[in-house]
Amino acid sequence: MTITLRPRTTVLFTGDSITDSRRLTSEDGLGFGYPPRIAGEWGLRHPDRPVTWLNSAIAGHKVRDLEPRWQTDVLDARPYVVSILVGVNDMGWHTLDPEGHVIPVEEFAAGYGRLLAPLAEAGTELILVEPFLLPVHGVVEAGAARVGPEERKQWRADLNPKIQAVRELARNYGAQLLPADSMFTELATTTGPEYWAEDGVHPTPAGHAALAAAWLRLVT
Repeated sequence: MTITLRPRTTVLFTGDSITDSRRLTSEDGLGFGYPPRIAGEWGLRHPDRPVTWLNSAIAGHKVRDLEPRWQTDVLDARPYVVSILVGVNDMGWHTLDPEGHVIPVEEFAAGYGRLLAPLAEAGTELILVEPFLLPVHGVVEAGAARVGPEERKQWRADLNPKIQAVRELARNYGAQLLPADSMFTELATTTGPEYWAEDGVHPTPAGHAALAAAWLRLVT
């Protein structure tokens, strides 16, 4: 089953920097990542079904950061579809966190569920995008730190159960799941991971195009 986008309804993207993609500096407020690619391709394919596209993502946000702004930034827009990509900041970034806060998967899943519950109650269509981490080579910049393969292995061990939690939430709430982690893993087998995300987290233009193409397969 796919989601049928009705004309003159609202689709809202939210999450962290991958979705934010400098949206506040873009003319349409959608940023420069996968959301405007989706909006553009939909408009090309379906000029008879215009849709309002919104983006409320904020770089660096975790699930716990989305919660206090959920009402004003998501629910008040009364969207027909909400697309969420969050979780990469909820993984093992605690190695760089001066507070040393480790986010257990149970806390992550419970908070994510609290975001979904009012949307499901309102009959909102949901698209959950898996958080992902590509196994890039060498040392990359992560905030103010330089991070090598060993640290990224720790992040991967922390992220895996949170990806599983997103999959379970999608089943429990009847959401469409965009399996981004497995998608990029498969794509990287022929090109190398850096082709899709140079730092393993933030997509390249090709990576954003891959996300957009996968998203559009979930709607009709």
